[in-house]
Amino acid sequence: MRRLLILTALFACATLSAQVAVRVGAHQDKRYYDRDGRDYHTWNGQEDRAYRVYLNEQHRDYRAFPKTRAVQQREYFRWRHEHPDNTLFKVEIR
Repeated sequence: MRRLLILTALFACATLSAQVAVRVGAHQDKRYYDRDGRDYHTWNGQEDRAYRVYLNEQHRDYRAFPKTRAVQQREYFRWRHEHPDNTLFKVEIR
């Protein structure tokens, strides 16, 4: 009976730790290489927000960035270098 209890506890711990590992992996930001700018762009919430501003200015419908063509990604990166965060996102401090 004691062995069954220990085995059950080990199985429960393994299951919970696997779930935590999956969640940690899901929150990692993806990086995209900008060939023209010779740098990486980390795709996070702020980059997605800038991408949506870009699409709105270009009068385009939203399409997930990884699904866009390489030419369109380069156009976005070129636009992004001309529009840094401090000009896109105004922060008011009171």
